[in-house]
Amino acid sequence: MKKTIFAAITFLLTSAPVFAAPSVNGSTGLINTPSADVLQEGQFSLGYYHLKDGGVGTFTMNLTGKLEVGAAGFRYDNDSGRDDHTYVNAKYGLVPETVLTPGVAIGVEDIANLDKRTAYVSASKALPFGFRIHAGIGNGRYDGVFAAVEKTINPLGILTGNNVFPATTLIAEWDGNDMNYGARMAVVPGLKLDVGHREHQTYFGASFTY
Repeated sequence: MKKTIFAAITFLLTSAPVFAAPSVNGSTGLINTPSADVLQEGQFSLGYYHLKDGGVGTFTMNLTGKLEVGAAGFRYDNDSGRDDHTYVNAKYGLVPETVLTPGVAIGVEDIANLDKRTAYVSASKALPFGFRIHAGIGNGRYDGVFAAVEKTINPLGILTGNNVFPATTLIAEWDGNDMNYGARMAVVPGLKLDVGHREHQTYFGASFTY
């Protein structure tokens, strides 16, 4: 019993770095929206997401322990009618998440305003039973309030070594314009696979954080 309680507390304290992955827009987060998580100092992440009319490659790294910078390059099919563009992003962790208080971060996506510059404030908090909630406010793509909820299945299996199925995080988010849904599987440490429904279209991808 004591081991189970300890494992649950450890999971709550470490869920952010364990499951941190880039969003489609490049910043560490969910599907379309950022979380309050930033990569740990010296970490970097690579990701690729296949969209219905193209794809996006992401690269994000941590420079100072609290400052995360990166880019997301959108490349569309010739018949999509959309122009290619690259977001340059930055996010700063203001307050780290604790057992009792949420983490808070501020950030900007598409700093060069090649598509739609977006500034935001986001907050994230882990809850018991594998749930985690996120909420924020921003302009540009987020058009006001955005929010999300995650539910991680089989988190204790990872900690005890008895898991028979990769830890999977189910995601539902409101990005200010659309409801998006997805699943993120932690296949091996650092490697995650994503699949879901974004902006009324199916997407899938993979990311690696080191």
